[in-house]
Amino acid sequence: TSDIAVEAALRALGSKNPNDVQLIVVATATPDAFFPSTACRVQAKMENSKAVAFDVSAACSGFIYALYIADSIMRSNRVEKSLVIGAERFSRIVNWKDRTTCILFGDGAGAVVLKKSEEEGILGFDLGADGSYGDLLYVPSVGSNEEFPFYVRMRGNEVFKVAVRTMVDSAFRVLEKTGVSPQEIDLLVPHQANVRIINAVAERLGIKKEKIFINLDKYGNTSAASIP
Repeated sequence: TSDIAVEAALRALGSKNPNDVQLIVVATATPDAFFPSTACRVQAKMENSKAVAFDVSAACSGFIYALYIADSIMRSNRVEKSLVIGAERFSRIVNWKDRTTCILFGDGAGAVVLKKSEEEGILGFDLGADGSYGDLLYVPSVGSNEEFPFYVRMRGNEVFKVAVRTMVDSAFRVLEKTGVSPQEIDLLVPHQANVRIINAVAERLGIKKEKIFINLDKYGNTSAASIP
């Protein structure tokens, strides 16, 4: 995971010096190891010994959490430049005999560079969680009572219903917070889990299909790497 995270990071940085980065946050549910963090391995491979580095584990919503954390630290701290990466290797944790899950997920990484500016940056966030739905999509861990090996378990129909409702509600809340109407949106970049979910969300938001970004057909659901 750290290898593809570094690749994405270096592409995002371009010709910029990796040592200028003061904060590295990696969103992943498939880390290289329990510890050290994948972010620390990214830091080492980029030969940047100064950056604060840590992981965020929030599965498919991980990148948004990581982006929010980096933005908040930058607004309240002396950090001038941050690297936020979403990276996953879901091919390691899917059961290749279970076609209800293995055909859906992919591996990938994406990165963004954040830099302090006098101009308005991120307009707003809406974050949330509801652990009561935890048994709809999960991977057991070492020490659990579940059968080894620990693969992705998913109840697809239930996930679909929750995903559409939650994404629509969250989108409306952040639009209200920022004073932006759905008609003002030029591009919707949704989590790439399911085209039917994406289309249902866009329809309820009143956003035309030509304003929706979709690459699900090329890469599958890459979890925390999906949006970046």
